[in-house]
Amino acid sequence: MSTNFIFIVADDLGYADLGCYGGRAPVSPNLDALAARGARFVNGYSNSPVCSPTRFALMTGRYQYWVRGASEEPMAGRARGNPELGLFPHLPTLPSLLKEKGYHTALIGKWHLGYRPHFGPEKSGYMHHFGPMSGGVSYYGHNARGEGSDMELDGEPYDEPGYLTDLFSKRAVKYVKDRAADQQPFMLSLHYTAPHWPWETRAQGKIDPEIVKDISHLDGGNVETYQTMIREMDEGIGWVVEALRETGQLDNTFIVFTSDNGGERFSDNWPLVGGKMDLTEGGIRVPYIVHWPQGMAEKGFASEQHCMTMDWTATILDIAGASLPAGHALDGVSMLPTLQNPGHTFERPMHWRMKHNDQRALRLGEWKYLKVNEHEYLFNIERDARERANQAKRDPERLRAMRSAYEAWAAQVPAVPEDAMVSLIYTLADMPSR
Repeated sequence: MSTNFIFIVADDLGYADLGCYGGRAPVSPNLDALAARGARFVNGYSNSPVCSPTRFALMTGRYQYWVRGASEEPMAGRARGNPELGLFPHLPTLPSLLKEKGYHTALIGKWHLGYRPHFGPEKSGYMHHFGPMSGGVSYYGHNARGEGSDMELDGEPYDEPGYLTDLFSKRAVKYVKDRAADQQPFMLSLHYTAPHWPWETRAQGKIDPEIVKDISHLDGGNVETYQTMIREMDEGIGWVVEALRETGQLDNTFIVFTSDNGGERFSDNWPLVGGKMDLTEGGIRVPYIVHWPQGMAEKGFASEQHCMTMDWTATILDIAGASLPAGHALDGVSMLPTLQNPGHTFERPMHWRMKHNDQRALRLGEWKYLKVNEHEYLFNIERDARERANQAKRDPERLRAMRSAYEAWAAQVPAVPEDAMVSLIYTLADMPSR
């Protein structure tokens, strides 16, 4: 029997927001239960500290820097109609490779990988899509920055009333039940916009005209609203898990939950510092919960294995036995050996760059090299998760070696285009240090 896959992505969730990662509010009983029956990865990272680049990496299983659109941080409004700023249809993707393997593929939720007519979910391997094309949209008006609804259904403009998080969850439940009825293996990308701004909850029950005018409303929101948004997403995930159980598909379904980047202003990233848009740990370290009763050797374990977003693309393709096109290679590394043997870990170098503040980083074992503008840092992350004790002067040889390793990697990927746009909405000053 083929394994089904559900890849769940939260938007701007902090590392410690969930109970199973030390969260202080009871917002995630369903995700906590999945972790208790599966695994948590405590050294997991996103491919980028901002949304779209991470999604490019998830789709391709490669560093996002190979795709022009991933240099936009995040993709700005000028991406609309731009033939260069998006996920090119000719690129092999996770859904396209699984589709070739006989899987039904669906994206329920956020796309944010380029606009029509040049790009779209169905052009990159998804057989079904319901959700917004852009990044943040309002949870009741479903609009982006004062425009009309940004929602689509299978390539056509479509909208229906309701709280967006619940609409995604209910669609996912229906999708799971439909696949059980037709007995076709599936890969579902369930990409929530929660808990990304605008900060709205189910209890509001109606469109907020102020949010329709300005969905970013960076003077709005609060911790309680943010936590409620996480809880409502968690409830929906519980509905999906129950649908899998009712249809006899739970044991045979590989579920991954993560975030596209580190948290924003209301997130709990403890003990990490920084957040979205920064290559400090708070901007890139994210939760990874894996639930797969049929294929995992143990349950309820916490893995120290280092990993990043594109590694889970490689893992899914590995489990499915999907073939890559001739000459095509992934940058992602399969985590299947660790899932089958929790005591097994291996060295996993991970690289990042951001045009915003000319940031670059390399995590190698317990050490991290970080450069922000002209300032260089060397941190032992295992002993100093808050990145407060700069070892650059104490260990100059290691600093030189890690700088050289980073530069050797950077020489292999395309440079950031000079005209790439950077959003300055998010700044470190907005991030709590706790």
